Amino acid sequence: MKNILIVFLLLLFTGASTQAQGKKDHREKIKALKVAYITQELNMDPEVAQKFWPVYNSYECMRRDLHRREHIDLDNVQTISESKAEEMLKEYLNVEKEEYVIKKQLFSDLKKIMSSSDIIKLHKLEEDFNKKLLKEYRSRKERNQQE
Repeated sequence: MKNILIVFLLLLFTGASTQAQGKKDHREKIKALKVAYITQELNMDPEVAQKFWPVYNSYECMRRDLHRREHIDLDNVQTISESKAEEMLKEYLNVEKEEYVIKKQLFSDLKKIMSSSDIIKLHKLEEDFNKKLLKEYRSRKERNQQE
């Protein structure tokens, strides 16, 4: 089953590289793959999944919002003022604190749904999924550069 999922990932990302497909569609496909991957790997039954996904999706949404705050485009880092740099450092620290708080809340909420060992497995699965995603992105980028 894992091999089927990996092949599906590869096919999806190959097809997702077309110009006509928008970023939003691409993100939605990645999200769907992540849902399938986590659900399968944690062997979630429908009842657990029904409780789990609203909690997890809420956390992911809050986490994405935090990361948007943290990632500010700078045209030229060399010319940034000290006061602007200080302001940015404070914002980075605030984002880190808030991320800790929402992750702590996530774990607390998930403990009502699943075991602590499943929460640890979830953490590992997220990491594994992101590594696969990055690996696929890099290999696709290399293929595009060779063409």
